Amino acid sequence: MTTSSKASFKRSDKETPIILSPKEAIDVILEDKDHYPTSLNYAINYCKASIDMREGSEEFKVQCLYILGNLTSWRHPLAREVRNSLRKAGKR
Repeated sequence: MTTSSKASFKRSDKETPIILSPKEAIDVILEDKDHYPTSLNYAINYCKASIDMREGSEEFKVQCLYILGNLTSWRHPLAREVRNSLRKAGKR
């Protein structure tokens, strides 16, 4: 999934687990434009840089860790799923 598709991810039921791919997780971050200047300040640049990276590559894994490190104060209905997805993608 690319950021140009403008997919909208929303939690419909708190009991239903949502599993996002790392690229989908990055799309969720990029869609949250309201928080760009505050809690997503640096994470946005790392997300934009990761768009053209191959998922699973070493550079993508490192980029996911950079993104994850800059999401500590970000609040969103899917924040937990996004963080889990990036955490898994960053494992070596």
